[in-house]
Amino acid sequence: MNFELTDNQKMVRNMVRDFAENEIEPVADELDEKKEYPDEILDKMSDLGLLGIMIPEEYDGAGMDTVSFAIAIEEISRKCAATGVITEVHNSLVASPIVHYGTEEQKKKYLPMLATGKKIGAFGGTEPDAGTDLGAMQTTAEKDGDSYIINGQKTFITSGSEAGIVIVFAVTDKSKGRKGISAFIVESDTEGFQVGDVFDKLGLHANKVSELFFEDMEVPKENLLGEEGKGYKIALSALDHGRIGIGAQAVGIAQAVLDESIEYSQQREQFGKPISNFQAIQWKLAEIGTRTEAARLLVYNAADAADRGERFTKEASMAKLFASEVAMNAATEGIQIHGGYGYIDEYKVEQLFRDAKITEIYEGTSEAQKMVIARCLLK
Repeated sequence: MNFELTDNQKMVRNMVRDFAENEIEPVADELDEKKEYPDEILDKMSDLGLLGIMIPEEYDGAGMDTVSFAIAIEEISRKCAATGVITEVHNSLVASPIVHYGTEEQKKKYLPMLATGKKIGAFGGTEPDAGTDLGAMQTTAEKDGDSYIINGQKTFITSGSEAGIVIVFAVTDKSKGRKGISAFIVESDTEGFQVGDVFDKLGLHANKVSELFFEDMEVPKENLLGEEGKGYKIALSALDHGRIGIGAQAVGIAQAVLDESIEYSQQREQFGKPISNFQAIQWKLAEIGTRTEAARLLVYNAADAADRGERFTKEASMAKLFASEVAMNAATEGIQIHGGYGYIDEYKVEQLFRDAKITEIYEGTSEAQKMVIARCLLK
């Protein structure tokens, strides 16, 4: 078994790490403080192919593999977790479903927009009463001649107020339950598309998360993604890819905590010597470092399974579950290492703590991941 990255994957890591250190890190704190969406960073990322990581080259994408995607999300999130999740959702929950389920006409129309950053993508799945249980969604899409009329609302939508393209899931046949859900590619300038509240959040301040409302929104039948009634399957497939991305984001956060804690512990002195000399601190660093590396390998394993064309639902859920818990634990211990300074916003670990928690919640809570993993094991 070979865990060595390929030359291309190493090149991606080095390229994205360099970009994150030179372009993202200098502005990340200001974006968090001012709660500004990273438009300029995203523009620069599009020039590097990072908004079309897994989009085929024929549609202006970078044509990279899933492992490279995970590497890129980790390196971006290491410097700004908000930019990391924007990039992750754009690639795995929006571009990927179009690549795998879109018609040739849909691919030619929408993938170049996404790959070049002309349009940012969002995933319209969650509703006020349909989170983990997507089958409970109430948004409807009624066939009307050559169009569908969509009514309903979505909530907690990453990039919701900024997106130009949204994959919207709606019920086309209530009698069929989950098999009556369909997916649609919707442009945000469509009449009847409305952005609701943009939420104030604990962390990820540079990411705009909002409500979306659809009032008699007419969408042409050509924008149906996949077959009618296949929306639930498309959503689950997208979320499998997304959980690899969130796992990678969590690894990036944990690695950032480790970086900050090592640097601080070597500079902070107590009793006449750096606190890194004390066993209590060394053990915390050892624990964070070991668990972060284990989480990274789980993410790579899931990504590699996807690249081999194998079913990777269990692997993606394991990676997301473990990595998110590693990130939260690392952030907690990182603050402890920093002591009182870790609790004030002058030090990065305070932000990392706020950013880490959501990785245990979105794109499937830790509890939901355990349900998925258990079902896979019992099969």
